[in-house]
Formats: sequence, structure tokens, C-alpha cells
Amino acid sequence: MPTLHDFNQRGAAMLPGHLGIVITHMEAGEVRAEMPVRTEVMAPNGFLHAGSIVTLADTCAGYGCINSLPEGASGFTTVELKSNHLGTARDGVVLCVARTVHSGRTTQVWDAVVTHRESGKTLALFRCTQMVLYPKAGA
Repeated sequence: MPTLHDFNQRGAAMLPGHLGIVITHMEAGEVRAEMPVRTEVMAPNGFLHAGSIVTLADTCAGYGCINSLPEGASGFTTVELKSNHLGTARDGVVLCVARTVHSGRTTQVWDAVVTHRESGKTLALFRCTQMVLYPKAGA
């Protein structure tokens, strides 16, 4: 089973690492992460970019999916991500908690809530559906 360190290393040279996303907690059915609000994750209007929030939530749901793949599965891909943006931030740290809603053999569904650590304000709600992938027979 991968550790927090393994997941953080996996994303270090990729988009999660570029955005400063750090996985802080992982257990069966739940992943938590944080992302500092800094210039690189802002939109030109001076507010946190919606894409940064989506990346944080999708990363949590994706790592949760990896952590709970059924036996024989080789990976996953996100097939749908719905987001409701309720607020934004200009500073501080953004937190995400993702929890599994459905963990089946062919699909998983995760809900994620993104909040601003300093104010406690909910910034976004997510629902993410992933398709579980299996190796092709005979490949």
C-alpha cells in the first residue's frame, strides 16, 4: 500500500507538485490535502483560479481511487467531475477532504469539499466519477 510520502513523491514533478498540493492524510475511503494560495495558483483577476481548486479536488479523489482499487485493476481515469464554486481566496491555505461514496468494481464516486483554512469558508463542492481500468486480456 502506498504511503503519504509515495503519493506526494508521485505528484512532485507533475501538476499537483507544481501547484504545491501536499497530501496530508490518507485512509480507506478518505484523502486530505492542502495547497498554499500563492501567485502561481491565482487567476489574473487576483483570486484563486477555479482550475487550481479543481486540480486539488481531482488529485484527492484520484489518489483515493488509487488507494482503493479492486484486486486486478491496473489504474483509473476520471470520467466526470462536477464542481460547484461557492467562494474564493486571495491568501492562506486551501484544504480538501475527499470521501468515497461508491467503490465498485468498474467505477468509483468521490465527493470532495474544498475550504479556506483561515476562514473556514467552503470554497467548492465536487463529485468525481472514475472508471476503474483493467489490463486487456492477452496483452
